[in-house]
Order: sequence, then C-alpha cells, then structure tokens
Amino acid sequence: MTQPKPITPAAAAALLDQGALMVDIRETAERESGVIPMAAHAPLSALDDSKIPAEPGQAVIFHCKSGGRTEANAAALAHKVSGSDAYLLEGGIEAWRSQGLPFERPD
Repeated sequence: MTQPKPITPAAAAALLDQGALMVDIRETAERESGVIPMAAHAPLSALDDSKIPAEPGQAVIFHCKSGGRTEANAAALAHKVSGSDAYLLEGGIEAWRSQGLPFERPD
C-alpha cells in the first residue's frame, strides 16, 4: 500500500478534469458550509463502512476542511483505494475555495 501523495488544489482540479474522483471525508454537518461539486462523501467516522466509488485504476483525491484529518489518516484512506493512486488535497476545501475553484452550497 502506497501512502497518498499531497496535491495542490490547482493540480487536483486538473486531475479531476482527467477523470479522478474527489472524496470528502468531512462529517455530514460540515458539508452544510459547502462542497466541491461532484465530490463523493465518505465521512471519516464511518470510513470502515464506506464504499469509495472509484473505478479500478481511477485516481482518488481525499479532502477535509484544512488537510489535517486527511494527513492524520493517510494510511487508512490509502487502504480504501488500494490499486489506485491516492492523493490528499493540500489545505483541504479551505485552500480549494481560496483559489476560486468550483464550490457550491448544498440544497
């Protein structure tokens, strides 16, 4: 199992354009503040029971609020997507938003 690699928001956006999957590990209540469009949801508290909807070989980018939880749980996240390249969004959704990348409030 390979440790996930850090990825900048700009590089993550480019990887998403190439077909990568974004996975939000924040808890459901946190998502009320906004989400990255099309990001799958696999809350860290239920990670053991979560199915990451990645296709075989599809790159997966994990994000949280600021990057701390993804970094602290890198090994567990990598385990969920064995066989695919895994990345951790540097600075989390806060960095993503600060760079003006797509962001929306949930309905």
